[in-house]
Amino acid sequence: MTSPSYNPDVLIIGAGLAGLSAANELQLAGYRVLVVDKGRGLGGRLAGRRIGGATFDHGAQFMTTRQPRFVEQVNKWVDAGVAEPWYSSVTGQPNSHVRYRGVPTMTAIAKYMAQGIDILRATRVTAIGHEDNGWIAILDNGASVSADSMIITSPAPQTIELLATGNTQLPNDKCARLNRIVYESCIAVMAILDGPSNISSPGALMLDVGPIAWISDNQQKGVSSLPAITIHGSAAFSAKYLDYDRNLVAKKLIAAAKPYLGANVLEFQVHRWRYSKPIVMDEHSCMLASEHTSLPPLIFAGDAFAGPRVEGAVLSGWAAAEALINC
Repeated sequence: MTSPSYNPDVLIIGAGLAGLSAANELQLAGYRVLVVDKGRGLGGRLAGRRIGGATFDHGAQFMTTRQPRFVEQVNKWVDAGVAEPWYSSVTGQPNSHVRYRGVPTMTAIAKYMAQGIDILRATRVTAIGHEDNGWIAILDNGASVSADSMIITSPAPQTIELLATGNTQLPNDKCARLNRIVYESCIAVMAILDGPSNISSPGALMLDVGPIAWISDNQQKGVSSLPAITIHGSAAFSAKYLDYDRNLVAKKLIAAAKPYLGANVLEFQVHRWRYSKPIVMDEHSCMLASEHTSLPPLIFAGDAFAGPRVEGAVLSGWAAAEALINC
């Protein structure tokens, strides 16, 4: 094999919040870290998009804070100007946790976290293998990475596929833990309107029945200068129509949303989140997959381990970094 193109101490697969959180912690501890992500953007499901002059949050819509360390972290993001409180209640719902949004979009948080980290974007890890002293990852651009340790933050089904590329065998109990994880899908529709929507302040609407789970007004939210809405299909609707024609599915959701729009749709796009939210999670905040094996250090992290929220992804990344430091 030719010499590797990259030789960090730790390879992190996935530039979502778990991967970025782990990378920050490890760099502070003196590790040389490389993050690789198949997407062009940062943040995973903290996703934004521009369509013409409109801007959308079309993945995670907000974050809440519970654990003291994460409360402190969000306060730092607020101080840095990349997050702010959005709302704590909506019509028909009791007051609850403050929802924080990214400024100007949710992806601003990921971009802030990524400062100073070596990241390869729009780059897919196609295969992984291991030697006695570390991991070898092959990238789709022909390059390779040699690392002492590896953290994988992709959804569990994708992690399982990646392990198979190098015939990486895990103990039965760890395989069972990965296979138990289950995700909901979500179809997101981003639509530009020809006028303001009918959605009440603060521009968020949660629905318990029907094909729609969530509608947000990106203009009211402060994300978009033009009237623009994000519609999230319900878990049942999204599971049924995930692989259907995008335009057909979008028109179904737009029709269902018509009572709340108050305006005509000028243009729309669709994004399919195949692994939107874990609904069956692992009971631990991360998994030290190499424990009690001859494998080099290998850790799995993500919101499927610490909870299906922005907070859970960050906590899992921190836990993964701590586990690696203590290996």
